[in-house]
Amino acid sequence: MNEEEIVELTEDLSGSSLYSEDLAPVPKNKRSWTKWSLAALWVGMAVCIPTYLLASYMMKEGMGWLESLIIIGIANLIITIPMVLNGHAGVKYGVPFPVLGRSSFGTKGVHLASVTRGIVACGWFGIQTWIGGMALYEIIYAFSDGATPSDLNWLMFVCFGVFWFMNMYFIWKGTDSIKWLEEYSAPILILMGVILIGWSAYNAGGFGVVLDQSVQLQRATLDVSEHENDYSIKLNGITDKNGDTKANMYGYRRVTKSGSDMTEYHPFPERGILSISKHVAENETGSIQLIYKTNTEHIESSWTTIVLDAPPVEAKNKLWQYVKWLTVMLGFWATMSLSISDITRFSPSQKAQKQGQFIGLPGTMMLYSFVAIFVTCASVLVFKDVLIAADAPWDPTALLGKFDSPWVVIIAQIFMIIATLSTNIAANVIAPSNAFSNLYPKKISFKMGGTITGVLGILICPWWLMNDIAGILILVSGFLGPVLAIMLCDYFFIRRKLLKLPELYKSDGEYSYSSGFNVRAMISLLIGIGGALIWYLVPSLSYLSDLAWFTGFIISFIVYYLLMRKRIEPKSLIQH
Repeated sequence: MNEEEIVELTEDLSGSSLYSEDLAPVPKNKRSWTKWSLAALWVGMAVCIPTYLLASYMMKEGMGWLESLIIIGIANLIITIPMVLNGHAGVKYGVPFPVLGRSSFGTKGVHLASVTRGIVACGWFGIQTWIGGMALYEIIYAFSDGATPSDLNWLMFVCFGVFWFMNMYFIWKGTDSIKWLEEYSAPILILMGVILIGWSAYNAGGFGVVLDQSVQLQRATLDVSEHENDYSIKLNGITDKNGDTKANMYGYRRVTKSGSDMTEYHPFPERGILSISKHVAENETGSIQLIYKTNTEHIESSWTTIVLDAPPVEAKNKLWQYVKWLTVMLGFWATMSLSISDITRFSPSQKAQKQGQFIGLPGTMMLYSFVAIFVTCASVLVFKDVLIAADAPWDPTALLGKFDSPWVVIIAQIFMIIATLSTNIAANVIAPSNAFSNLYPKKISFKMGGTITGVLGILICPWWLMNDIAGILILVSGFLGPVLAIMLCDYFFIRRKLLKLPELYKSDGEYSYSSGFNVRAMISLLIGIGGALIWYLVPSLSYLSDLAWFTGFIISFIVYYLLMRKRIEPKSLIQH
């Protein structure tokens, strides 16, 4: 059989407990997602705050703008390959991820993989919904004279609720409304990125000037060296276009057991090197805090804490940094690589899904990551209050907070709402809705599954889960890499892209195995997850956790193949 051929279900399985209209194969005559629909989908998903944060944080950890962009490009090219491979079955058989997973994990075993993926998506749904709610919150306060309150308050939760219902509207309207949202939001989001790049280049003095500032964001705010009687502190303040330090005053305070004291401000020392006598730390905590200031604009930087007697920090291994961020970026789309057949089942051909994904994913991620990098670099020159690297707007919310015009804030926040809504619906709703529907196909519809996703998105309390995105993604990738490995190994190497479509919907069929669980898949999954995350339990080797996605994927793939190789289907398998 030609792999481009679409297999349609000819057997009536409406009486099966594993069958429902929402999980049924999508017939060829109802597949309306073209390559441009899929490309638009990826634009809508990739343009989001986490993309911006990850790109700018790479510079925050000492990587140059070009290094960061190359890592992002390589990672997204790599992750697009399993996206396309795992999307193949969606096109050929028209089935969603939970149904496809039955062939490798079993009709019951697939719940472990699909619900785990679904719960991760619920967490992201809650976080993205909170971000969208905060955009509404900023619009409300755009015309107020005072600063926008940052502590949790009742109005924040009202805005969160309003944005939650906006998401629910598209869930309840179904997949056609989702397709409409993605297609119409994609050009708006691309335009937003182009405008931000143009604004940054114009106000900072040109492309080359902006990108040269990445060096300032890479270096530490302070460099401390110890001598016999004192500490020598190099103050690395941000400089302007002429190379002059923007701050011309500094102050420091000792951190004591009872609090801290404040000294008067002093002019910046010659060559930016400050000498502090060792007696400053005697009988104290050994820490001081420094602040930078301009005596003309009366602008102050954030405080920087120095532990004077701390052991020297070992220089970061550059190669390992590349590996870490490569894993982080792979983990970013690890969830979608599992459930991509939820989307590709609406594509009319393999060619359309391949082109759509390669057009939409790597290019958009690189474009919007470049936007984040470029705007963050430009802020060094554009905004007067960026006196040290920590003052730079590392996320879009901080960037918008630096504008005085309420109309600029409102327009930008509307863009933010569109970006967050399009990402949330496509990346964090479709997969968990299908996963929950697969638990009880006859009782839980796609819309009900989406409602469950929304409720869980509230219960996870996203306002408390906004930190350490990179760490979360590495941990998640350790769980989901093994699942993807098992599915790809099963479909391409064990089944040879040949599935018995009706059997996927039978509780006593071939893919139910002996008890609904493919024990070999469960063993492979546990060994893969264990291999990926074991380093978290061994402090001396914790750095190996950065390889979680690669480790888990490789281990599970090899183990599953070895356990299942005797069940390899012959090429002469006849489709039912």
